[in-house]
Amino acid sequence: MIARLTGQLAEKSPPYVLVDVNGVGYEVQVPMSTFYNLPELGAKVCLLTQFIVREDAQLLFGFLTAGERESFRELIKISGVGPRIALALLSGLSSSELAQAVAAQDTARLVKVPGIGKKTAERLLLELKGKLAPALATPGFAAANDAQADILQALVALGYSDKEAQAALKQLPPDVSVSDGIKQALKSLAR
Repeated sequence: MIARLTGQLAEKSPPYVLVDVNGVGYEVQVPMSTFYNLPELGAKVCLLTQFIVREDAQLLFGFLTAGERESFRELIKISGVGPRIALALLSGLSSSELAQAVAAQDTARLVKVPGIGKKTAERLLLELKGKLAPALATPGFAAANDAQADILQALVALGYSDKEAQAALKQLPPDVSVSDGIKQALKSLAR
């Protein structure tokens, strides 16, 4: 399984990017949320990936954040929701917005995404309930950026309550990286 690609960004053509990893070019499909945050052509890029093998194709999907990849994985587990619909959802909503829509059972928010009808939106809300970053969906909480959302999701996954995770997150500097943020948050929670 291919879990991560780090290499030079060789081509960008929505929704595809070509990542050159030591002379091997990987064609990766990415949601628009990832596409818009990619560096310039020729720059180094690191994508978290999901490799899907089907009868007629081998597909590689890439994401800049762990939250996006986890949301994608949860979406494709749902019957009738394939990678194309999952990419459309993540192109129209960030992973935290999707989690908030699921928590609020907001069908209207999902229907605004091209390719998502009312019945599909209702099925998504039903099947995703309680599965997408519950801390991100708490009313009144909004992560300042994807790194903070990923840190919060990691803390909840480690067994901390939403309240504890949010309190630890508030003590972190706003521009902290995901790995440093998790380390610092765990230190503050251990006290």
